[in-house]
Amino acid sequence: MNNVRTVSDTKRTFYSLHTRPINTIYRRVVEELMVEMHLLSVNVDFSYDPIYALGVVTTFDRFMQGYRPEADKEPIFAALCQAVGSDAQTYKQDAERLKAFVAQRSAKEVIDSLSQESSFANTGDLQGTLQAIANNPKFKYSRLFAVGLFNLIEQADPELAKDPKRLIEALKQIATGLHLPDDKIQKDLELYRSNLEKMAQALVIMEDAVKAERKKREQRSSDKGVVVAPPNGQKGSGDSN
Repeated sequence: MNNVRTVSDTKRTFYSLHTRPINTIYRRVVEELMVEMHLLSVNVDFSYDPIYALGVVTTFDRFMQGYRPEADKEPIFAALCQAVGSDAQTYKQDAERLKAFVAQRSAKEVIDSLSQESSFANTGDLQGTLQAIANNPKFKYSRLFAVGLFNLIEQADPELAKDPKRLIEALKQIATGLHLPDDKIQKDLELYRSNLEKMAQALVIMEDAVKAERKKREQRSSDKGVVVAPPNGQKGSGDSN
């Protein structure tokens, strides 16, 4: 008997955990991320690691910016993780540990560490994780893992992350050290950044549409309450000559 969860199982679980409606544009984001996490979770070669966790947290946070009500974002993320058999707190804690690691080091130190060219103290289990990835010929690379790597570079040096030439060099160094597909990482991050731009544009369009509709409603309400003044020079029936 095949007991592997299906995408439908995961979606059903998610919507049983989070029963509040999700705005259409954001629902697509949540479901795409859910499917991506699901497909990885049922892959025999996939193994959870903190860089992947940072990629998941970063992707969710970036694409869910501006979501209303804000208070719903946390339960949506919790339901998303639970639906794929994971724990939201684990993802967030691992992501925060990596951010703390980056905050204490220069961009060069971070890139050298990620590429296995140097090792540093006080990295927790990061060094062991990186070694395991580099030594695993069956390591299941994913776009979310690439986003995690990019986030670490971005936090270490925002200007480097914006410089295409320097970013490509940094990613090549890391890919070589971890035995990962450099061209795949480049393409996945290009798509990620392109999708972020499209999402931002879609949100602007949606916000403009909401403002336009609100203005129309206000205008209709205003029109209903308008008292039309008589033409100039016209006197009421009770006026005397």
